[in-house]
Amino acid sequence: MIREVEGDILLSRAQVIAHGIAPHDHFDTGLALALRERWPSMVRDYRHAIHGKPLDSGEIWMWRGVDADGSTRGIVNLLTQGMLHDGPSAKPGKASTENVSRALKALAKLVADEGLTSIALPRLATGVGGLEWSEVKPLVERHLGELKIPVLVYETYRKDQQADEGL
Repeated sequence: MIREVEGDILLSRAQVIAHGIAPHDHFDTGLALALRERWPSMVRDYRHAIHGKPLDSGEIWMWRGVDADGSTRGIVNLLTQGMLHDGPSAKPGKASTENVSRALKALAKLVADEGLTSIALPRLATGVGGLEWSEVKPLVERHLGELKIPVLVYETYRKDQQADEGL
């Protein structure tokens, strides 16, 4: 069940927050930056994980940590973007609908495998990723619409405002 909400996704009560990144992302823009500031250990753990097993665009990587209130927080990094070039000065490139589709399919499988109970995500790949929501929304509906859990799409960002998630 997909529901569109407005508010601050960082305040979501969903079990998992999913967002898009590039394989060697620096977590320095958009939602990735906000997540890095709130859960810096996620970024350290991600860098350690990809050092041992590099990830490709279209894959996902899940992290679990503890939120400020002591609850467990899950973050699913969807590799929706590519890289402009390799090496230490590599910069994240734009997202592609193919990468978004593959990552959402992997997310749906993760929901089933892990027994996840709710997901919150932004208008995936439309900020730094550069895609139009009209291209991405049908992919979200196709891959996540049949899940038997709440899927909350944060359509409009409202800083420090709790969304009416109905959870």
